[in-house]
Amino acid sequence: MIKKFPEVPADPGVTRQVLSDSPELMVVAFRFQTEGAEGKLHNHPHVQSTYVESGRFSFTVAEETFEVARGDSFVIPSNAVHGCKCLQPGTLIDTFTPRRDDFLTSNS
Repeated sequence: MIKKFPEVPADPGVTRQVLSDSPELMVVAFRFQTEGAEGKLHNHPHVQSTYVESGRFSFTVAEETFEVARGDSFVIPSNAVHGCKCLQPGTLIDTFTPRRDDFLTSNS
């Protein structure tokens, strides 16, 4: 069965939409509408894979900073401090294992 999730505000200029989930895995779209919008530095126990569907971003992961663009992907280890700045509006597709239950219950 396909379940539709709402698009919700994440950070200023950024929305988040859960695309699919199970207890072991979750896929989420983060849409950055404006250049300069940020995904603030944070960490979580989940392993995260990020795929750049469109746009260009500067990421910081565990004190390393790098740029990514359409078609790039990378993995963020559990508990690594990370965040990004939008250099060109676009969409990131993030996969989390296990599922981010906080994304199902709030605008976190």
